[in-house]
Amino acid sequence: MKSMTLWQNCEVIEMYLSRVMLNLNKRDTIKALASSAIFHGAVESAFEGEKKRRLWRIDTLRGKRYILILSEDVPNLDGFAAQFGYAGEYETKNYDSLLERIENGSVWRFRLTANPTYAKSDGTGDKRGKVKAHRTEEHQREWLIRKADQNGFSVSNNDFSVNGAEFLRFRKRDNGNSRMVNMISVTYDGVLHVTDKERFKRALCCGIGREKAYGMGLLTVMRASNG
Repeated sequence: MKSMTLWQNCEVIEMYLSRVMLNLNKRDTIKALASSAIFHGAVESAFEGEKKRRLWRIDTLRGKRYILILSEDVPNLDGFAAQFGYAGEYETKNYDSLLERIENGSVWRFRLTANPTYAKSDGTGDKRGKVKAHRTEEHQREWLIRKADQNGFSVSNNDFSVNGAEFLRFRKRDNGNSRMVNMISVTYDGVLHVTDKERFKRALCCGIGREKAYGMGLLTVMRASNG
């Protein structure tokens, strides 16, 4: 419940985007790539003080793997880079300059790794119903189009591709208890149009969809050449 409240209270404030290249030859990295709970704990350990929202995502670029981290404050990534990447090799940039360039009608290339789901009633009287994964590309596409409308931007089916979909299964340990987490991860790439810049900025800073603690929901953009 604390996590839900944390994300519901998300506001657009000063943000920082960090990137660490992962060393795929390290045993810790291999284990973490198989269990999002490990990366979640390592990301949280890079910050001091109270728990705040921190979005993160694993990216592949030109054959190399990176972790991106979006946060309210500057992380100390020395330990993270030494454990999962290359000692001392990481970068952190202020995100404000990008947020200031967001305008209604602007066009951006985007990437989003998300957990597309829906709620289906099981007939027991639970109004919300059980959360289930969208398994087909058609429904995954429909999910993004709906989320776009809610988050201040628009996309059509021809504007984006679904480049990766996989089911993740890992064990989460919390306060001495453990449980299995099962979820779907889908990566979208394409072009979007901003329709409501304030809602869109919130989406950039606060993420989209469920399972944000486990590498889902981080939307990143770069200006499209025709924008």
